[in-house]
Amino acid sequence: MAHTMVEQLRFTRSEFLRCLEGLSLQDAYVQHGQMNCISWTIGHLAAHESNIFVFLAQNKVVQPELRKICGFGSPRSTPKLDDMWAAWHEVTAHADVFLDTLTTEKLLEHFQWKGEPLKDSIGTMLHRTIYHYWYHLGEVHAIRQMLGQRELPEFVGEMDSAPFKQA
Repeated sequence: MAHTMVEQLRFTRSEFLRCLEGLSLQDAYVQHGQMNCISWTIGHLAAHESNIFVFLAQNKVVQPELRKICGFGSPRSTPKLDDMWAAWHEVTAHADVFLDTLTTEKLLEHFQWKGEPLKDSIGTMLHRTIYHYWYHLGEVHAIRQMLGQRELPEFVGEMDSAPFKQA
C-alpha cells in the first residue's frame, strides 16, 4: 500500500473524476467571468502534477505543451477536452511511479533545482497538490451549477475507499 498521503491524493483524484462524470463537450468549454473552462482545469492539474512528480521527481518530460497551454500564468484558452483527458491520464500514470516510492522520510526531503534545494519539502508539495485539486474541484462544481446542471455529485463522496477508513 502506498503512503497515506499518496492515498489521499488518489482519493482526491477520484473525487475530481466523479465531479466530471457526464460532462458534455459543449460544457467543457464554457468560461464564466474570470474562471477558465473545465477542459483547461483538467490540463492545469495535469501540468501541476507533471511539474512536481514527473519532472522534478523523475527528470522526465511528458506532455511538454501542457505548461504553455494551461500552466500557472498561461493565457486563457479552451484546449480540446479529449487532449486534456489524455494528458491527465498520462501524467498521473507517470506521477504514480514516483508517488508509489514515497515514505514518511522521503516526504521530508526537498527536490533540487539548479543545484539548490527547493523551499518546500516533497510532503508540502504533495499537500499543495491535494489542496489544489480540491480548489479546482469546487470551481468545476460551481461552473456546472451555473450551467444549470442538476443531479451533480455531492461532496465529499463515499469514504469507504478513502485513507483512514474505519475497519
